[in-house]
Amino acid sequence: MAGDRVAIVGGGQIGVGWAITFARAGLEVSVFEPVADRRQSLLHEMGSRLAELQSHGLLSEDPADVIDRVGVGSDLRRAVEEASHVQECVPESLDLKVELFGRLDALAGPRTTLASSSSSMTISDIASDLDGRARCILVHPGNPPYLIKVVEIAPAPFTAESTVASARDLLTSAGMVPVTIQREIECLVFNRLQGALLREALCLVRDGIIAPADLDRVVTEGLGRRWSIIGPLTTAELNTRGGIRAHARTVGAAYARMAVSRGSDNPWTAEVIERVAADLEDRFPSARREEHLEWRDQELMRLESERRIGTG
Repeated sequence: MAGDRVAIVGGGQIGVGWAITFARAGLEVSVFEPVADRRQSLLHEMGSRLAELQSHGLLSEDPADVIDRVGVGSDLRRAVEEASHVQECVPESLDLKVELFGRLDALAGPRTTLASSSSSMTISDIASDLDGRARCILVHPGNPPYLIKVVEIAPAPFTAESTVASARDLLTSAGMVPVTIQREIECLVFNRLQGALLREALCLVRDGIIAPADLDRVVTEGLGRRWSIIGPLTTAELNTRGGIRAHARTVGAAYARMAVSRGSDNPWTAEVIERVAADLEDRFPSARREEHLEWRDQELMRLESERRIGTG
């Protein structure tokens, strides 16, 4: 990775996360951010998060040395002109992304990978009309990417194989765990799995089966703990003697009935959302959102630190 430069377009939460991920891995990073106040606070925010990583043993050098590899500016051309990889992190607006990728295609070098962080769109939605569309790809992280290692790589039919390979190599070198989405699909895999669980959770709350707080406990104290080590497919394989085939014979019919019972039922109604939102506001007041985010990250750091100690 020596000599590689990554450009981050957009200095919001995901942009900062990507900047930390790449700079921590030793790359030079240029962040384009058009809002002056955000430019002023961005490096300070990065420094605070890097200090927290260091306190958990998750940073091998001084935070200041990582920050030194990051430049922040308001000139898009200057940010991307020497980059080998551009990671777009602007808000989820198709018009905004289409316009931006048109500019990036004109400004970035011909061999520069142009990647979107979009969680809901496809790269075909964004870049299909570009002359340089073969170097365009979707690279969707978990949040925050410096703690959630999995990252989805989703090429379009027009994306060159060399673009896919280059993105995988860069992300792997940066300590990420890339997975390739083999066919374009709205919301990818991460959010579809998350959405499926959320849908059933809202149905269970709406139908009076369980309280929101207890629903969360089922996941944090049960499913989540297990899934943090092995995924749902491996869980099904290991939970039943005879593996997933035996599991399917045992409970497959019940799962099928569950699906039929839901039909086209949509739990995302104003009533059920308000019920869940009120419960969440009691437990996680919005006025303390930053404190809650810090707590979340601290817990992820603790888990990652313990994992490293256990495998060291």
